[in-house]
Amino acid sequence: MTLIKTSYNRRSFLKSSAAAGGGLMLGFSWLAGCTPSATEEVGLEMPDEWFDINSFLKIGNNGVVTIYTPNPEFGQNVKTSMPMLVAEELDVDWKNVLSEMAPYNAAQFGFQFTGGSRGIMSRWKGLRMAGASARHMLRTAAAQTWEVPLEEITTEAGILYHKASDRSAGYGEMASAATSIPVPEEVELKAVKDFTIIGHSKKNVDGVKIVTGQPMFGLDYHKEGMLMAMIEHPPAFGMRFKSIRNLEAVKSMPGIRDVFSFKSYKDGYEKGGFDTNAFPELVAIVGNSTWEVMNAKKALQVDWQSAEAFVETINGFRGKSTRNVPAGLEDTASHQTQMEALAAKPGKITRKDGEPEKAFAEAARVIERTYSAPFLAHNCMEPMNSFAHVEGDKVWIAGPLQAPGLIEPTIAARLDVPIENIEIEMTRMGGGFGRRAYSHYMVEAALISQQVGSPVKLMYTREDDMTNGIYRPAYQATYRAALDENNQLLAIHIKAGGIPESPLFANRFPAGAIDNYLAEEWSIDSNITIGAFRAPRSNFMAGAEQSFLDEVAEAMGQDPIQFRLDLLKRAIENPVGEKNDYDAARYAGVLELVKEKSDWGNNDDQIHRGVSAYFCHNTYAAHVLDLKIKEGKPVVENVVCAIDCGIVVNPDAAVNMAEGGITDGIGNAFYGEMTFKDGVPEKSNFHDYRMIRMSEAPKAIEVHFVQNEIDPTGLGEPPFPPVFGAIANAMYKATGQRQYKQPFLGEDRILG
Repeated sequence: MTLIKTSYNRRSFLKSSAAAGGGLMLGFSWLAGCTPSATEEVGLEMPDEWFDINSFLKIGNNGVVTIYTPNPEFGQNVKTSMPMLVAEELDVDWKNVLSEMAPYNAAQFGFQFTGGSRGIMSRWKGLRMAGASARHMLRTAAAQTWEVPLEEITTEAGILYHKASDRSAGYGEMASAATSIPVPEEVELKAVKDFTIIGHSKKNVDGVKIVTGQPMFGLDYHKEGMLMAMIEHPPAFGMRFKSIRNLEAVKSMPGIRDVFSFKSYKDGYEKGGFDTNAFPELVAIVGNSTWEVMNAKKALQVDWQSAEAFVETINGFRGKSTRNVPAGLEDTASHQTQMEALAAKPGKITRKDGEPEKAFAEAARVIERTYSAPFLAHNCMEPMNSFAHVEGDKVWIAGPLQAPGLIEPTIAARLDVPIENIEIEMTRMGGGFGRRAYSHYMVEAALISQQVGSPVKLMYTREDDMTNGIYRPAYQATYRAALDENNQLLAIHIKAGGIPESPLFANRFPAGAIDNYLAEEWSIDSNITIGAFRAPRSNFMAGAEQSFLDEVAEAMGQDPIQFRLDLLKRAIENPVGEKNDYDAARYAGVLELVKEKSDWGNNDDQIHRGVSAYFCHNTYAAHVLDLKIKEGKPVVENVVCAIDCGIVVNPDAAVNMAEGGITDGIGNAFYGEMTFKDGVPEKSNFHDYRMIRMSEAPKAIEVHFVQNEIDPTGLGEPPFPPVFGAIANAMYKATGQRQYKQPFLGEDRILG
């Protein structure tokens, strides 16, 4: 068991109270970053130590337990897995648990954020502590009621027992009495071997609602009397609003209430790290129905003008930084020329071990390869949308978003309202992948509502969504390997950059596994807006790195898995440097597991296999991917996946996440691409932005987890990056041609 403290110096961040109608309600607060007034408001002092926890549970007098999930849900299944953590330590029967989404409340619930694959990882101890504390209070209530020692009270599946006197009571019977019990200063958490809920598959609590089409998503949100709104944004990056030519004509169309231009941010506003917005001045069309607004949007005639270059200050998580936004209309061809020019020049050195320059100068052979990948659109199934109702200085927002706490201060600043007057309701998201961390569309909805004086539902069309920016950046990386006369590896040099950021992780593998190592980076300013995309930066670097390692292994005459294991053995036994950000033993563990489960080396001649492994978001993933060439097209037959993410909370859901990440990776590797001509995105909907189709999904995906008792780490993103390298390596085996440029396929490309 693990002994864990719940409070220090009589400063508790757990509070119990009687729920209406009887029962126990146990609330939890994470107060880091709260202002003194906010702390006083909730009646709690700032703790000396806290867990990142912001959930609470209610126990009814019938023993039913409601557990609230604080993190927004967009398919990663936290609405099931987070309550499982609480229920495990509470020792309640899972069938008596109801899961509900917690309301957004920064003071009470802290940083309610979905992203970075940190949900379970960041809540692991805190949510368990919540359940254990409630269980302790119920046991204490029973001991006092029955006048027996606390240590003689046991629990099982929501029932309290005193076996010596043959007495028992359901949690509901003791819930009211438990409200007067002080929260314990420390509690014991279960040992992993005693888990009965964690590690055992539970069905998605919203599964039935999803498959029966019940309203859960932002697009389903409806309030009586609300108007519909859409926006028109500039057709090209590097352009801004000038005027509306036919304003009165459009305003007079059937059902149209108003048409106007507006600015998302005030002039001179210092943006937060997630205040990214491609086009801060837009045109709003507001009307009675979606159809009427769409017709007016099509009729709208807007004049646009060239945008000037500017420099802005961004106040992000790592402090303030500046962003240079150039003027002009950019295109994919000029981007490629710029990247090639910078790649040929010295970059900024971010890590150097040994004497790499000398090693390359003395090498008998140098292998140099350059890899590139385009901008990618997120293409969430549910386009961006938001409900807003502004009345005076009161603001109500409802919709799909990943980080309500990051957009709330922006809404307050733009609308000149007190932040405490803003209420945000989080709906289930129809996909996110990082895109919904940038919630500018909620500011837009609020401004439109404020202008027209009515509740408003803002909806992006698919074309708005796909051409409105916040893409995965375009990247390029050049890898070099120095070999001696015996084909032994002497040095590795990586130079990586992108538009407008570098994807380099200088301290990741193979750093630490080779004596002579050099990493450099560069970047190119752009007015095309970018943002987090499933496994940011890793989604490119994994493919480039793992493709290159395969090619080096072949040049050295080594098996690709054994080559990686040999490098990792060096990193385990005698690592180079002290900044390596991966555990080489765990990294090797997923390679060993995927080698075993895929029966590596024993496939038939018609199956072409590629291997890839990568570390990101504190988790290790390895894939062996099998494909065939059928009628000139690659067909993925099977993927064997090995993952070390620590303890797996909900195995079925974990497998689902891995399957989704692998399938998504295959689609992006084969087809994902956003290109630009004179600042205009050249793809606007699924007729020209190619996505993976159902018939192209792998015929089978096997997911295996390393069994250990390490606290959980990330899972939503780590299975995604290794897919790109596994496909590239399998395609080489099938065709004899290496893949250096994503996407690997186009609609008409035929392979030999």
